[in-house]
Amino acid sequence: MDPYVIQLHDHGNLPSVLDVHVNIPGRSSVPGKMKGRKARWSVRPSDMSNKTFNPIRAIVDSMKVKPNPNKTTIALSIGDPTVFGNLPTDPEVTQAIKDALDSGKYNGYAPSTGYLSSREEVASYYRCPEAPLEAKDVILTSGCSQAIELCLAVLANPGQNILVPRPGFSLYRTLAESMGIEVKPYNLLPEKFWEIDLKQLESLIDEKTACLVVNNPSNPCGSVFSRSHLQKILAVAARQCVPILADEIYGDMVFSDSKFEPLATLSSNVPILSCGGLAKRWLVPGWRMGWILIHDRRDIFGNEIRDGLVKLSQRILGPCTLVQGALKSILHRTPHEFYHNTLSFLESNADLCYGALAAIPGLRPIRPSGAMYLMVGIEMEHFPEFENDVEFTEQLFAEQSVHCLPATCFEYPNFFRVVITIPEVMMLEACSRIQEFCEQHYHCAEGSQEECDK
Repeated sequence: MDPYVIQLHDHGNLPSVLDVHVNIPGRSSVPGKMKGRKARWSVRPSDMSNKTFNPIRAIVDSMKVKPNPNKTTIALSIGDPTVFGNLPTDPEVTQAIKDALDSGKYNGYAPSTGYLSSREEVASYYRCPEAPLEAKDVILTSGCSQAIELCLAVLANPGQNILVPRPGFSLYRTLAESMGIEVKPYNLLPEKFWEIDLKQLESLIDEKTACLVVNNPSNPCGSVFSRSHLQKILAVAARQCVPILADEIYGDMVFSDSKFEPLATLSSNVPILSCGGLAKRWLVPGWRMGWILIHDRRDIFGNEIRDGLVKLSQRILGPCTLVQGALKSILHRTPHEFYHNTLSFLESNADLCYGALAAIPGLRPIRPSGAMYLMVGIEMEHFPEFENDVEFTEQLFAEQSVHCLPATCFEYPNFFRVVITIPEVMMLEACSRIQEFCEQHYHCAEGSQEECDK
């Protein structure tokens, strides 16, 4: 018999219908039957979802304590500058969105990498002689977080590794491990205002290292690297032939004693993917507008990495078109006074918080130079009833209703992070409560009674 048989059936008085059955040897002709499989429901989460882990959520969600009902909660834990309403964006920024909406031009799909005109505006805003940029070097993304995700996805395969700062932004690990990429933390040194331990960093590099992540200015440290330190980082990358993912979302958010140096302006040899966005400098994190700037003056990335980023951007078809339509006005019409006033407030709050916490026995704050954060060391030997920073911050919340993130969230135990965007009066109250808490729980370490009696 022929292997493929077509049968025609006559259905008597019914209208003539061609009823075709194709019989393929070894395949059942009964619908719904599959050889070797017993039909049953078996829906399981994917490996990617199972490997996705956010340490901040895991630690915060596991905290069982409730705040003191007699004290208003003060959250020093949320890295969203809009929460308290004291840091609104500039009217020019909101007007730009209104104009884009009213124009009716931005209601449809844009190219997945963003409108050409919008990418040209970003390139124009950030280009300089030391780091030239064109529209083709810009990928617009749904926030800086997606920019980081695309960069990791285009540079690293499962089984490779990336180098990330410790303490550092937890999203790097969350994204990498969900993709099967190993994370190797390199150390930042608090005694050197969070500079990188360059020897330890270089010792981590091997043949499977796909990229080095550099976050400057830093979340959670509030540190800003000097030009000379950035040049030393670039020297390691050049020597080891490792590309850099530069997370510069807090770029230009530095205090009066520091200067922000975009990493790409300091090297023409090392290929760099720089990630940024509107979220922090323009105080609109919910608008989800980020970008990748491709710096590759020696053509090391070539077309392959560029094409890979374009392909990856097609997974969600780009960021909000209304914000893209407003980019030209946002970038070029936001007044200098807006940036100045924001930074003046942050620096004043940082000084206030640092000064207050530095005077508390048992705490060692590290003075920040930018961004929106301050890290505080806990001399755990003076607080023996607490096992670690998680227990310390839990009890602080329970007794004083002040919520700080334990730095275990950033893989750096026995510190906690303070967000400095809250109103000044709340910052003063929070520092006062932290002082009261520490005074109640402080114990002199063995052999240091003399110091305690002073």
